[in-house]
Amino acid sequence: MTELSLGGRFLIIGVPGVELDSETREVIQEIQPAGFILFGRNIKSSQQLRNLTDDLRFSVQHEPIITIDQEGGRVSRLKEIGNEPPSARQLREKRDPSLIEWHGRLTGQLLRLFGFNLDLCPVLDVSFDDEADNSLKNRTYGRTAEDVIRFAGAFNRGLRSEGVLSCGKHFPGYSAATVDPHHDLPTINRTLVELSSCEWQPYRAIQSELDSIMVGHIRNIHLDPTGTASSLSRPMIQGVLREQWRYQGCVITDDMDMGAILNEYGFDDSMRMAIEAGNDLILLCHRVPMAKRAAEVLSQLPENTTLAAINRIAALRTRLAAPSHFSLKRHSEIDTEVYKLRESTLGIEAAKTRSTDIGKRSPVETY
Repeated sequence: MTELSLGGRFLIIGVPGVELDSETREVIQEIQPAGFILFGRNIKSSQQLRNLTDDLRFSVQHEPIITIDQEGGRVSRLKEIGNEPPSARQLREKRDPSLIEWHGRLTGQLLRLFGFNLDLCPVLDVSFDDEADNSLKNRTYGRTAEDVIRFAGAFNRGLRSEGVLSCGKHFPGYSAATVDPHHDLPTINRTLVELSSCEWQPYRAIQSELDSIMVGHIRNIHLDPTGTASSLSRPMIQGVLREQWRYQGCVITDDMDMGAILNEYGFDDSMRMAIEAGNDLILLCHRVPMAKRAAEVLSQLPENTTLAAINRIAALRTRLAAPSHFSLKRHSEIDTEVYKLRESTLGIEAAKTRSTDIGKRSPVETY
C-alpha cells in the first residue's frame, strides 16, 4: 500500500457531480478510500446513477462501501429519479410495522439495483419535539424508545433482508438538541441515567442487528467532561460503545463537513481525533479536495491506534453485497411499489403531495 492509501482506508468520501471528473478520479486512485457517499447532486437519471456507482466500484482496488441516506420523506436521495417513500413520522403514525418492513425491503431493492451496499439509516433518535430545529423533523420512528425499537427495528430487518447493510444513527442522540449540527455544535445536558433510560434504549435493543453505528456531533459534559464533540470523544465511543456495550460493528462519524465540527476544530486535528476516539470510518461528504490531505494525516497514525479499525472495516467488507442486475424496467417496477406504499401510508389524495419539489435541494443536505 502507498502512504496515501494507508490513510484513505478510513475515509468515505463524497464526489462532486453526476460522473467522475478526471481530478476526482485521480484523487480516488491515489488515496484508495474505503468507500463513497452519494447525494442528490450526484443523481440525474436511473442509468446515470448506476453508471456512476459502477465507475466508483472499479476505481479502487478493493470492494468499496457505497452508501447513501435513503430514509424516506425529505431525506430520500432517490426521489430525484422516482417516488418519495413516506417519512419515518408518517409511517409511525400508521402504527403498522408491516408497512415499515415493506419500506425497508423496497429500500434495499432500490439500493442494490443502483449499486449501493450500505444505507445510512435507520434513525434511532427518539423525538422529544417533532418541530425542534435539530435536523430530526419527521425523521424519527417514535416519541418513545419503545416505538423506535418496534418501528426502526422493522425497517432495519426489511433493509437487511435484501442484502443492504444498515447504520443506526445518531449516537449518542440528537433528541434533546435545540440547534442543528449542520450549522453549530449542540450542547446536551442529559445525564448518563437519563440517556440510558430513553435515547440509548433503541441501540441496546437492536445493536446486534446493526451493521454499523453513526456517531453524531454533540457536546455533553456528563459523558465527556472535556466538552469534546461526541464524534471525536474517546469516552463516548471507545468508552461507551466499545467497552460498556461491547459493540463489534463499524462506527462511522457523522459528516465531518458539518458546522458542528468546522466551527470548533481544525481539519488535521479532527481527522486524527476521530480515529483516536474509536471511530473506524470518517465521512467527508463535501470538501472532496480535502480527501487527499485527510489521507495524509491519517497515514501517520500508529498501528496500535488503527489496527482495530482496520480489522472491523475488513470484516464489514466481507458482507458487502454485489449489485443486482440493472434494468430500467426493474426500477419502474420497484418505483411503482414505492408509490403503493405511499398510498397505503398516506391515503390516495395525500400520496400525491411530496415533501419538497424535485430538484429544490438545500445547499446543506441533511443526513
